[in-house]
Amino acid sequence: MTQAELQEQANKPAHAPGHGARRWQDYFTFNTDHKVIGIQYLVAAFFFFFVGGILATIIRVELATPASDFVSPENYNRIFTMHGTIMIFLWVVPAGTGGFANYLVPLMIGAKDMAFPKLNAVAFWMNAVGGILLLTSFFVGPAEAGWTSYPPLSTIASKAGEAIWILSILIAGTSSILGGLNIGVTILKMRVPGMSLNQMPLFCWSILATTALQLLATPVLAAALILLSFDLLAGTTFFNPTGGGDPVVYQHMFWFYSHPAVYIMILPFFGAISEVIPVHARKPIFGYRAIAYSSIAISFLGLLVWAHHMFTSGTPGWMRMFFMIASMIIAVPTGIKIFSWLATLWGGKIALESPMLFAMGFISVFVIGGITGVMVASVPFDIHVHDTYFIVAHLHYVLFGGSVLGLYAGFYHWFPKVTGRMYNETLGRIHFILTFVGFNLTFMPMHELGLLGMNRRIAIYDPKFQALNELATIGAIIMDTSIIPFIINVFWSLARGEKAGDNPWRALTLEWMTSSPPAIENFDGVPVLATGPYDYGMGDREYQTYVPLSDEREPALAAGPKSALRADPDPTVAVNPEDRQPKDKE
Repeated sequence: MTQAELQEQANKPAHAPGHGARRWQDYFTFNTDHKVIGIQYLVAAFFFFFVGGILATIIRVELATPASDFVSPENYNRIFTMHGTIMIFLWVVPAGTGGFANYLVPLMIGAKDMAFPKLNAVAFWMNAVGGILLLTSFFVGPAEAGWTSYPPLSTIASKAGEAIWILSILIAGTSSILGGLNIGVTILKMRVPGMSLNQMPLFCWSILATTALQLLATPVLAAALILLSFDLLAGTTFFNPTGGGDPVVYQHMFWFYSHPAVYIMILPFFGAISEVIPVHARKPIFGYRAIAYSSIAISFLGLLVWAHHMFTSGTPGWMRMFFMIASMIIAVPTGIKIFSWLATLWGGKIALESPMLFAMGFISVFVIGGITGVMVASVPFDIHVHDTYFIVAHLHYVLFGGSVLGLYAGFYHWFPKVTGRMYNETLGRIHFILTFVGFNLTFMPMHELGLLGMNRRIAIYDPKFQALNELATIGAIIMDTSIIPFIINVFWSLARGEKAGDNPWRALTLEWMTSSPPAIENFDGVPVLATGPYDYGMGDREYQTYVPLSDEREPALAAGPKSALRADPDPTVAVNPEDRQPKDKE
């Protein structure tokens, strides 16, 4: 479709009567409203998060003692395989690229919906089917070869469960490809007139970089899994050395996707942090273009570092050197983001509300994950700690400490927009404290466990490691407890929370310029940019606004006069949390 055709489609009603979220039952149907689909993704992702969390708790209870006295070693293998698979493919990836991206991107760029609404709905339901299919494997004995599913183990152990595992990941991967295609076209072709790429919110930049990885890397994983299924079910030897195959080829194909998958999981929440910090620090983002272009750099470099997972797989020296250098270079665009966020915080009027607490927690733990990432990118060090608990600690500091804390920051930040209600700040702070303390107590000791030589993926270990494992188990229990105030907060706020108003944070991006929750067609008119997305403290600037569809003025002219929306007289002044919760209009 051409730019004109897509824009014409964007300005038309996106749904037939009854296709919007007017009743709670609409969230259980094949609905094409991007906001409904975003909430469907998030609810499904949180369901799988709870399932994966239960499995993680079983793992930690088993590892509290050196003996295999809670679950058998065989069941332990199955549990950690399903835990890793669920948390990556059904929790973090769908929550970021499905939930947040679906709900926010059209609102942020002034579109009425995604470019392909029906395809959007198909992508969600494929993800749900893939997840349910994966859970059904518990009835036949789930896969037990780890979430990496390396052959030859994956072709000889729990064949029925492995076949279901492969099919479920293929379905979820297809969903990811369709979703990435849809979001990419929406960003590139359906921005409101007057919004150039360099005027987009940084969240949209991060999602654009993510969609490139989804489209380029996911098909390679699909190819690897199809070939693996042939070896498993048809007796071929693509990865079987006895028939001329090579299991290392599978590793190359798997990690060509699965390392970019790290950035698929983290980039959306880089974008969320870039939205949360300037709003709650009341200060323009530092280095807008540097942050935006660093997302693209991460996306490009992320395709060039996969073999650093294979330094112990017999890779030649020249290949080790190339991937070691590339893996260290990718720390540069990531560091640009960290320094830009810190520079934004410096001198800002910081309001330590739940979104900002999680954002600052995100930065602190992600820096630790980044530092250990540079360490394991070094060949000699990686050979020493490969397949130990040091890798487990690094992985979780990046993915839980990074992605999940970023997800919570975005969740609290946009909760008023999605629900029209304010959350309970006290419960939000309790949630943060328990999560932050529990997380660090769980995974910080694992660095030392790895350096001392404790292997991962084992249920029985040397008794000398017991004390540190007991600390990690206590931390896991605290993390489990942190879910309680979160759940109470969500349901209490939905039922009893104070009305939020349209823009409780006095933010400047377009999603805050419509009602809370947004109307089915998002805006009653054509949004027009009156300020930049981060123009806090720039004097007496007006908010971004929109022009009713009946107004025939050119969009460029409509931005001139003062809008009916209240201008912010001094956006640099920190706002008391009570003052950020507008009362219902008379």
